[in-house]
Amino acid sequence: MADRNFTVLENEWITLKDGTRLAARVWMPEGTEQNPVPAVLEYLPYRKRDGTCARDESTYPVFAAAGIAGVRVDIRGSGESEGVIDGEYTPRELSDGCEIIEWIASQPWSNGKVGMMGISWGGFNCLQVAALKPPALKAVISIASTVDRYNDDIHYKNGCHLSAQLSWAATMLAYQSRSPDPELVGERWREMWLERLENEPFFLEEWLEHQRRDDFWRHGSICEDFEGFPIPALVIAGWADGYRNTPIKAVEGLGSKAKALIGPWVHKYPHFAWPKPRADFHSEAIRWWNRWLRDEKNDAEHVPQMRAYILDGPRPALRRNEDPGRWVAKDVWTTPEMRKFAIAGDGSLTAGASAAKGIGDVYLRSPLDTGTASGEYFTLKPDAEMAGDQRIDDAGSLTFETQPLLEAQDYLGQPVLSLDVSCSAETANLVARIVDIHPDGTATRVAFGVLNLAHRHSNATPQPMEKNRRTRVTMVLDACGYRFRAGHRIRLSLSTSYWPMILPPPTDPGLTIDTASLSLSLPLLGDHREVVVPQPADPNPLPHYIEHSPAQTRRTVERDMTKGVTHYRIYEDTGLVEHPGTGNATQDIRDETWSIAPGDPHSMTGVSTWTCIARRGDQVVKTASTARLACTETEWITSAKVEAFEGDEKIFEKTFEKRIRRDFM
Repeated sequence: MADRNFTVLENEWITLKDGTRLAARVWMPEGTEQNPVPAVLEYLPYRKRDGTCARDESTYPVFAAAGIAGVRVDIRGSGESEGVIDGEYTPRELSDGCEIIEWIASQPWSNGKVGMMGISWGGFNCLQVAALKPPALKAVISIASTVDRYNDDIHYKNGCHLSAQLSWAATMLAYQSRSPDPELVGERWREMWLERLENEPFFLEEWLEHQRRDDFWRHGSICEDFEGFPIPALVIAGWADGYRNTPIKAVEGLGSKAKALIGPWVHKYPHFAWPKPRADFHSEAIRWWNRWLRDEKNDAEHVPQMRAYILDGPRPALRRNEDPGRWVAKDVWTTPEMRKFAIAGDGSLTAGASAAKGIGDVYLRSPLDTGTASGEYFTLKPDAEMAGDQRIDDAGSLTFETQPLLEAQDYLGQPVLSLDVSCSAETANLVARIVDIHPDGTATRVAFGVLNLAHRHSNATPQPMEKNRRTRVTMVLDACGYRFRAGHRIRLSLSTSYWPMILPPPTDPGLTIDTASLSLSLPLLGDHREVVVPQPADPNPLPHYIEHSPAQTRRTVERDMTKGVTHYRIYEDTGLVEHPGTGNATQDIRDETWSIAPGDPHSMTGVSTWTCIARRGDQVVKTASTARLACTETEWITSAKVEAFEGDEKIFEKTFEKRIRRDFM
C-alpha cells in the first residue's frame, strides 16, 4: 500500500538464528535507497494484523512521514509469527528481540540506529532488551511499564496477590489461542494454530510457583542494575493506571538518562488516552528519535527530568472525560520534602508530629468485600474501571481526616505510612488510602498502598508475624500528583481488605492498630515551574473500521443478602469489527466473575471466560477459554480449559489443573 511519502509492507519475515520466522509489519519512508533512515521497533504478542492495528495505524504513518521507519513485530507464537510463546519477558523473548534489532540495523534501508518503544508489554520489554545492550539500540520510549516486575505489575504488590493475575492469565490464554491469518501464512495456518493450542502454557501456573520476589521476578527488573542501563529512556505513565510509579522510579534510578512524563491517563498511548488533557505523543516521540537516532541537536536531553499533571480535585464519575489540573515541571527530580501528619487526641488527622496522641488501640477487621470501589489495577477506559466514590469502601475501613483545609496543598511523589500493629495470625493484609473529601462528602481516591504483613521486611524472604506482638510496619504508597483544594479534607482510610483488587490471606484475623504510633508523610510538590504540554492536533487519531456489531461494557456488584455472598461481575464485548484493508473481522468477549462470602476467605473464587472470533467471508474460527482460581487455607487451586472451532466443528480441546501451596499469601 503506497501512501504519500511512505509504503506499508504488510508482512515481512524476519528469520532468527534457530530458523523461526517472526512476522513484521513495516512502515517504510520513501527514498531510503539514497538516504538510509532510523527505525523504531515495537515487539508484542498482541497481533499486528488485528489486535494493535488501530493504534499502530495512528502512529507509524506519522513516524514514516517524518523519515523514521516503523517495525511492528509479533512475538514468537503470536499473530503470524512461528513457534509457541514460552512465557512473559522470558530470556528467549528478549534474545529474539536483540536478534530483531540486529536484523533491522543490517538492512540496506537502515542507518544502523534503532529505537524501541511500547506500552505495557512493549514498554516492559523495550527496557529489558535495552538492559542487554544490543549495540544498535540507541534509545527507548517506555509507556505504562515497570522497573520492578514483582512489585509494580499485575501479579503481586508488596506480597499481596492481585486478582489481575488471574485476569491477565485468562487474557493471554485467550490471545495466544487465536489462529494466524491464513492470508499471510498460507496453507500452514492450521498446522501453526494446532501447534500453539497444544503447547501454549497457562501462565498463572508458573506465576503462582513464585509468590516471593525470587530470581524469576528479578529477571527483567531493570532496578536490579540501574547503573548498567546504557541508553536514554523516556518513561511515560498515567495517574489512572496501575503503572504510575515507574516514571519516578526510573528518574530516581537512571538519573540523567531518564525523562519522566505523567499525565491523568488510563492505560493508553497519551495521544488518545482518557481522561484528557492528552499529550502530543507524536511530536514528543519524533523529537526523541531525531535526537538519539539522527544526532539532531534539538535539546531533547534538556527536557525537564519530570513533567507531571497535578490533578486538581477531580470527582468520581460514570465516565471521567477530562480531569481538572495543571502541568508542572522539575528540571531535576529530587527526593520530595515530606509533610507529616499524625492522629490527634480527638481522632483527627493533624499536621505535625507533635500532634501524635491518638485515640488508643483500635481493632480493625474489614468485611472481606471491602474494596468494590477500587477499580481495576490497570485501566483501559475512564469509566467504572477507575476508582469510584470511596465512601463505599470507607464504610468498612478505619478513617481519620483533617479539618477543612484553610489553603490548597499540592503534592507530588509517593506517600509513606508507618504504624504499629498486632495480629493473632502469621499474616494479614493492610491497605491504606489517601482520599480527598469534597465539601459535599464525595470521596476521591488520591493514592493507595497494600502490604502483606509477612512481607513487611522483605518480599524475597517473608517472615510470619509474631502473634499478638506489637510490630512496626512501614508502607510506601503509590505515587500521586494532586492538589487538595481549600475547604476539602484529607482522609486516611485503613482496611484489612481491598477485594477484588487484592485477594484475602489464608485467615481473616483483623489487626489491632496503635493510633498514637501512626505517622503519615505526604510528598510536597516543592519548587517547580508550570509548563505547557501540547495536546495533539487531531482529537480523534484512531482510524475507523467497519462495525458489524456494537461494543458493550457492564460492571456490576451483587450482594446476595440471603446467601451472604458478594459477586463482582465484568462483561466486555469489543463488538464485531472489520478492518477495511484486510476484510478480517474480529470480536473478543470477556465474561468474568469474582465471588466471596464476607466471613469466609476460603470462599473466594474467580472465573474468567473469553470468546475470540475471527471472520473473513464464510470462514470463521473461534476459541473459547475459561480460567479459574479458588483456594483453601493452604493451597491455590487453578484450572483452565481451551476449545477451538473451525466453523461449527470443534477441532481442539485442552484442560489445565494444578494445586499450588500458598506461601505466606
